[in-house]
Amino acid sequence: MELKNWTIFGLLDPEFFANIKIACVFGNLGHEAILCMKNDDVYSLGSNSSGCLGVESITSSLTPMKVDYLCQKNIIGFSYGAGPHVVAFTKDGGLYAWGHNGFCQLGLGTSCQTVVPTLVSSGLLGKKIIDVSCGSHHSIALTSEGEVFAFGQNNSGQIGCGSTANQPTPRRVSAVIGNVKIVKIACGQTSTFAVSDTGEVYAWGFNGNGNLGLGNTVNQYNPTKVILPNIFITKVVCGTAHTLALSDDGVLYSWGANSYGQLGAGHKSNMTSPLRVANEVGRIIDIAAIHYGHISACQTHTKIYMWGQCRGQSITSPVETLFTSLHDVFACYSTPPVTYLPIEAKQTDEPSIIDALRLSFDDPKTCDVQFSVEGKLIHAHKAILKIRSDHFRCMFNGKWKETEESPETVINVEPTVRFSVFRAFLQYLYTDKIDLPAEEAVDLLKLANYYCEVKLRNQCEVLIKQSITIDNAARLYASAILYNAKELEEFSFQYMLYHLTAVVQSESFQELDGETIKNLMIVLADNGAFKY
Repeated sequence: MELKNWTIFGLLDPEFFANIKIACVFGNLGHEAILCMKNDDVYSLGSNSSGCLGVESITSSLTPMKVDYLCQKNIIGFSYGAGPHVVAFTKDGGLYAWGHNGFCQLGLGTSCQTVVPTLVSSGLLGKKIIDVSCGSHHSIALTSEGEVFAFGQNNSGQIGCGSTANQPTPRRVSAVIGNVKIVKIACGQTSTFAVSDTGEVYAWGFNGNGNLGLGNTVNQYNPTKVILPNIFITKVVCGTAHTLALSDDGVLYSWGANSYGQLGAGHKSNMTSPLRVANEVGRIIDIAAIHYGHISACQTHTKIYMWGQCRGQSITSPVETLFTSLHDVFACYSTPPVTYLPIEAKQTDEPSIIDALRLSFDDPKTCDVQFSVEGKLIHAHKAILKIRSDHFRCMFNGKWKETEESPETVINVEPTVRFSVFRAFLQYLYTDKIDLPAEEAVDLLKLANYYCEVKLRNQCEVLIKQSITIDNAARLYASAILYNAKELEEFSFQYMLYHLTAVVQSESFQELDGETIKNLMIVLADNGAFKY
């Protein structure tokens, strides 16, 4: 699930994590998050700057705190500003706001900071809110009737009321779009956009970089139509100072600032009018950007692309990624790493391919090969073993090929190999994880060496290092030499060098053969172990 890509969720309990329904990561550093659970409880975690976590305590927390004022309210969406402030709406159309409020961006009629979610009611009586969007310090809300209400900072006209006075409570944007049904809204840092049901785009607010797409750099205090002849726009998204628009036939247009290549138009200077971009990627089905930054992303039916300021690098044209979601772009490459939209956690009871492989290990119902070790059977699958191991690929494509008509081939493993170790080896091929006590890792290292599994061998060495003691250091050193594990050999040697007196008196040291002891003494002497 995409949520795992955000480090802020790294300490969440797996059971709690599995019950998340909606998540929103925000804040100037991506250090805050709001979580809606399947049972309709709401939690928050992070640094709680300006009281943005919605809890009465101003304490920051790495673990989730319950937001009592939002629990059982059926919250279905969020947006956030740079203060930060947060606005949320419910399934029934109620609007709540909290956090930074120095510019009246909470719509509560004051400029006082509010640390708990508060219902925004002034001017919205009888209105059902179906979407919200925030700029740095202003907020807009869309009603089910297609009306736009705005409140907060208005220094550049982003409220759309014809002046530059801050708006303390929700006010309908009636100029120009008063008789137009709006279906989509978006905010840049200090600009605002609306898309009508007929595919027309309206813009107002700051325009110093041409980010309104009007062919000039003059701020607009009322909505103004963006000229896109014979083009039906379905969605607009905004970066700090640039804008992306997607048409109904999957064509992308961009305009505004291009200092980081965020327009996807190469090294062009700022564009004040819409420019068609990303022609080479094919039909686009979705787009994304955040008013916090200068990154852009789009999705086709099969691929995810990104460009702009990606982890500090300026990417001037769409770059294909290996991601499967637009959210992954913002988790891994955005500065800050925030969600461009709240994530709806899609969880099903069906196992992923990774879980399916894990569960299929040692399954007698689906196996087609068995390994007999110490009189006990381990059930496996030839296809998986062939995919994961060069040894088994050669084995089953060669010697065992003629036995493929047998549904269950039984392979006897050498009696010198212990059942627990060989089972852990096969299980590793299914899971990439070692399920074995550290003290048995030396035997697993031997198998990894025999089967030429380099990655497993490296993991064994790490596990062995974590288990080294006075009593087993000499034994581990000898094993490292035997299996040519140079890094483990050096680690074991350094440990013995630091604890030489105690190690020499240990039983494992007494068990070393004469040649190994002789060579060890020479190396110890070379490293000054016997100097007075």
